[in-house]
Amino acid sequence: MSPFLVVRHRPAVAAALLSLAAAAPGRLHAQAVSAAAPAAAAATSPANSATPPRAVRRDVPLTNSIRRAYAAGTRDSTGRPGRNYWQLRTDYAIDVSLDAATSRLTGTARITLHNSSPDPLRDIGLRLDPNHFLGNAPHAAPWVPAEVTDGMVISRMTIDGKPVNLASNAAPAGDGGSGARAIVAAQQNAANAPTGEAVLRNGRSTAASVRLGTPIAAGAKAVLEIAWSHKLPGGPGTGHRMVQRWADTLYQPTQWYPRVAVYDDLRGWDNELYVGPSEFYNNFGTFDVNIDVPAGWIVSGTGVLQNPEQVLTAAARERLTKVTQSDAVTTIVGPDEIGPGYATAMGNADGRLVWRFHADTVNDFAWATAKKYVWNATRATIPGKGAIPVHMLFLPGRANLFAKAGEISRHALEFYSALWFPYQFPQLTLQDGPSSGMEYPMVINSNAGAADHETGHMWWPMVVSNNETWYGWMDEGFNQYMNILSDADAASKAPVFDGLGQSYGRTSGAEAEPPMMWNANYAGPGFYGFTTYQKTPLMLSALGGIVGDSAVQHAHRAWAQAWMFKHPSPWDYMFFMNKALGRDLSWFWNSWLFTTESVDGRLASVKTQGIRTTVTVAQDGNMPSPIVLEVKFAATGPAIRPMKNAVMTDSVTALVTWPVDVWFGGRRSITADLVFGGRKIERITLDPARRFPDRSPADNQWPAPAPAVVPPAK
Repeated sequence: MSPFLVVRHRPAVAAALLSLAAAAPGRLHAQAVSAAAPAAAAATSPANSATPPRAVRRDVPLTNSIRRAYAAGTRDSTGRPGRNYWQLRTDYAIDVSLDAATSRLTGTARITLHNSSPDPLRDIGLRLDPNHFLGNAPHAAPWVPAEVTDGMVISRMTIDGKPVNLASNAAPAGDGGSGARAIVAAQQNAANAPTGEAVLRNGRSTAASVRLGTPIAAGAKAVLEIAWSHKLPGGPGTGHRMVQRWADTLYQPTQWYPRVAVYDDLRGWDNELYVGPSEFYNNFGTFDVNIDVPAGWIVSGTGVLQNPEQVLTAAARERLTKVTQSDAVTTIVGPDEIGPGYATAMGNADGRLVWRFHADTVNDFAWATAKKYVWNATRATIPGKGAIPVHMLFLPGRANLFAKAGEISRHALEFYSALWFPYQFPQLTLQDGPSSGMEYPMVINSNAGAADHETGHMWWPMVVSNNETWYGWMDEGFNQYMNILSDADAASKAPVFDGLGQSYGRTSGAEAEPPMMWNANYAGPGFYGFTTYQKTPLMLSALGGIVGDSAVQHAHRAWAQAWMFKHPSPWDYMFFMNKALGRDLSWFWNSWLFTTESVDGRLASVKTQGIRTTVTVAQDGNMPSPIVLEVKFAATGPAIRPMKNAVMTDSVTALVTWPVDVWFGGRRSITADLVFGGRKIERITLDPARRFPDRSPADNQWPAPAPAVVPPAK
């Protein structure tokens, strides 16, 4: 069955709202406000209300950056890439060596920057994330680095063969105040360097830049060469990526090489600091990475191993040929195969091996290596592509954590491929280590526990590559939403979105909560996780309550395919979804993404006179929503008369709906007449699917439920 067809919670609600939306807006408004229409409802504003009308914003706020992009034609109001869309490309050739005795990486990187922008580039932004582990680097709570290191030490840098002034990367001569003054002096000297000289600025920051002696012309390219080294931190750190090794026998490098920052049509160079929780925004390109480690150590990583005959034993190579032939788990290197000649090939005269990896069109590269990795593998069968290997590398004593990892990863790859678009890469690798719960192209640092979630990241941001640092909800949040679908499918159950949207009411109004459009890098320790991960499924639950869950997924799928291997913004998502869903939902996006408001609906009063039941619905919050009433009738009595804005879901239950438009005039309450004939109404429930944020849902039912009886204490 298509994954788009399994989500059918409360279909009558969405169907009723869709049928109303298809009618002329004036007619709908008349239905909502006309007392003369027995098939609809009368709506009046309460007289002498002390509460001022609410101002419902019905457009999406536009920042200067998105306005500039529209003016330049790089993006447009359809939500698709504009006719003039562009993005940089960066290709990496990296040689890196691990010295296990000192836990230090030493490497060289040759980076080819293709300037696809219409601008001459006078600077190159650099991401030097190992500087996060300097003692004076800013950190966001509660992330705590495992170890203070000397950061990224750059020994040589050239642009097209010309040397770059590296004074700002030098370690200060003193500590404390004198060291700080030395850093400031180095930065000032760099700023005052001769105009024709290329100069590294903020070389001891995670966000550095090179002032170029000669700009890179639009459409041209430049080659940046860097020699560097840094220590991989180990110890009792807190937070993802803060610990990158276990002692001196397992290493899990992340953000380990100098990266060229993104230069885009919205803000130019991305110069956000790396402070811990917020993740990344990277260019696409090719990677050729040669990793030099002790013989006997197994290496895994992004891309495809190019020299298996040089680094693997004949037995391991033969076992790998069987991986894609079945869903069984194949042991490539077992727990008793340790050291040169057993886990790997013998090595060179220095007792080392160089593992060569190649990856096409990826936005990062991660790897891991260990002295005693067990290597298992299975397969996933990607719709339209066929079987690919799924590798699992773990320490022998942690095998139980990976017992289900292959099965979970296989299901995720196959399910998400059918849901959005086929998995785009030639393999997936799960790597054991201290940073459990991280994702990179073709690599997840995870055991079975987070395998589904981390595999989901192969769709965003590894293909649909948003700016995670600013808008983490566009990858972590979307991922949380689709994890609900995957978990339900794996359990052969229908996914449950009812209740999620309403639950946001318990959080709305907290002073510390930032809006989702706030820069996630500064969301604060109390709300980064909620805003980035948890709120998006609540928002999409509410959207599903309006248009239907299947419609949300269909539109999201089309958006994802339109932005494959590109950099969408939140505005691209909002406007694409509006067009794909065939309605202007700008009021919805404004409320959910730019504010922290809630609906706070309630049944203010219910009165019956003859065959007419008059219901007053109030919304005390500043977020509007459609009105959905579930009306339960007595089992027997006169025939139930139809209403134009009602749908019978069974013989004694009707769903009565009014579109959100009824609130756009500023009302805070609406009085509606229910005229179904003489059948007794036994219960009325507002928002029966619990899709819209509500601080106190107890006032959504008539008659009010009896208070819970508390048994007397014994």
